[in-house]
Amino acid sequence: MRSYHLIVFIILFFNCSNNKEQTTATISSITESVYASVTIQPDSLYQVHSIVYGILQDNLIEEGEAVRKEQPLMQIINNSPKLNTQNNRLAADLAYQNYKGEATLLNDIKNEIETAVLKFKDDSINYYRQSNLWKQNIGSKAQYDSKKLNYQLSKNALKLLKDKLKRTENELKVQLQQAENNYETSLITTQDFTITSKIDGKVYALYKEPGEIITTQEPLAAIGSENNFVIEMLIDEIDIISINLGQDVLITLDAYNKQVFNARITKIYPKKDARNQTFLVEAIFTVAPKKLYPGLSGEANIIIAQHKDVLTIPKSYLIDNNRVSTDDGLKTVKIGLQSLEFVEILSGISEQTVIYKPE
Repeated sequence: MRSYHLIVFIILFFNCSNNKEQTTATISSITESVYASVTIQPDSLYQVHSIVYGILQDNLIEEGEAVRKEQPLMQIINNSPKLNTQNNRLAADLAYQNYKGEATLLNDIKNEIETAVLKFKDDSINYYRQSNLWKQNIGSKAQYDSKKLNYQLSKNALKLLKDKLKRTENELKVQLQQAENNYETSLITTQDFTITSKIDGKVYALYKEPGEIITTQEPLAAIGSENNFVIEMLIDEIDIISINLGQDVLITLDAYNKQVFNARITKIYPKKDARNQTFLVEAIFTVAPKKLYPGLSGEANIIIAQHKDVLTIPKSYLIDNNRVSTDDGLKTVKIGLQSLEFVEILSGISEQTVIYKPE
């Protein structure tokens, strides 16, 4: 009876071992890559904003239209800047007349100076004449003091007028410059009501219709390159250290079924997005698809490394990332590159070793 049970146990154990999925390592090529989601965007894409408030009078372009740099895109209306410009122009003209006009305040002061110069000369002559007479003991002390006082008063008055002329000239010059600056600023502000394109490109979206209120916070349009597109990829922070400029990328787009496109990495943004813990990486197509649109989505595999003619096993046969199940029990292996499905075996087993898939 005991022998019968032993035989049954051996048979059951043998059958259970045979029922396990098994394989052997094979010589093949393996590619390690980093997966990323993909969004296609036009190069130099930017949101058009206004720096002034107003009402949209007219969209001068349409969605899908090609535009040139500095081409007017839309016109905003607001009467206040026009009135300010007119007032600043009047103020500038008045400041100019005060500083350089024929009937300027400076001319009045210059006329006063001419009169003061004549009086100063007359008082000077009288003073020095009376001074010479006083030295000869001719005349009274009161006459001498009177002539001297008149001379000093005339001298001081002339100096004050000259200082007044210089000070007034500087003030009028500054006022003229300020008035002209205000006028130039108001002209620029008036020009700001015509929104122009910053690049040669294409209009991808218009967000406002004529009659709507325009603010500085809301975008008015989206403009980007007409023919050049970039591939935006979101890379997990765990994988970002493996990404380098110039690496090859295999791209699949939902719009192109299973077709694979080649690309290469051109830019790595160093700031992490704290919301999703990813880094933004850009790539460009080696040969771009015939048609591309903003927002097309897909997947990318960034090639990190490739090894040819190496020993590989399915990744699902690994136990604890460094062991496999064999007829001789668990064996420790040293692994190399890893793809989504396979792993490179550097040592521990050979092509002849049968390994079993863990349950």
